[in-house]
Amino acid sequence: MRGISKAAFAPYLFVLLWSTGFVGAKYGLPYADPFIFLSVRIFVAAGVLFLIAAVLKQPIAIGRRAIGRSGLIGIFLHACYLGGVFFAISQGLSAGVAAVVTSLQPVLVSVLAVRVLGERLTKSQLAGLFIGLTGVILVLGPTLEAHIPPAGLIGIGIALVGSTTATLLQKKIGSNIPLLAGTAYQYLVSGSVLGIAAFISGGTSITWSHKFIAAFIWLIAVLSVGAILLLLWLLNTGSAASVSSLFYLVPPATAIEAYFLFGEKVNTQGFLGIGITALGVWLVIRSSN
Repeated sequence: MRGISKAAFAPYLFVLLWSTGFVGAKYGLPYADPFIFLSVRIFVAAGVLFLIAAVLKQPIAIGRRAIGRSGLIGIFLHACYLGGVFFAISQGLSAGVAAVVTSLQPVLVSVLAVRVLGERLTKSQLAGLFIGLTGVILVLGPTLEAHIPPAGLIGIGIALVGSTTATLLQKKIGSNIPLLAGTAYQYLVSGSVLGIAAFISGGTSITWSHKFIAAFIWLIAVLSVGAILLLLWLLNTGSAASVSSLFYLVPPATAIEAYFLFGEKVNTQGFLGIGITALGVWLVIRSSN
């Protein structure tokens, strides 16, 4: 019974932890430029994962081919996805809207999997695509009226494309790579890319205030290590589709957290859009189970 209760609780814990990533980004970004913030965070997380792998006696030397594949996946998942999210929030995009837009990732994966992975798209999934798109438009409407810089919207668009591409690559070329070491190498490669981006853009400033240190530690321990390891455990014990469906629960959780922590208000249209987006993604994911 105890094992069953843990298994039942784990998905909701993952949603809670993952949703705080958007809040943590907004909490720490006033004290650091986005790319250098991520680069340092990811390098530290890589070291932590290598240490965990060593303690658990998991493989660390996984070969050049696996390292190359891990690096490619990491560039899209961490440099493009996380980099896009952090950059968009630094430009003024709200944490709630960032969560909603990136929650469409499972929808795009389902569409592209038809060609990339040879999977079929059902009528229910097609309906989910249109419903999800409608929800995003409803949520983004008030934000666009608030004159958010276009760079913020471009950044979150890159994040969505990055997470979608990384998921497809993981399914196609990354399934046989040891999880702990593979993720650590993802961090090493993507951290290097983000570091280069920071120096090229001139954004290398970090103010090590108490608030930034708290956000930094939270994002490493809870997101880069805790949430990622929990995600890997869920993938090992359940289907990829069922785990992906959890992401549609992230935007409501993020919106509630952002309301209490930052006073980000979500009007009736925004809540309606969140609900419609959740319904659309659920329709897509349900048909793949």
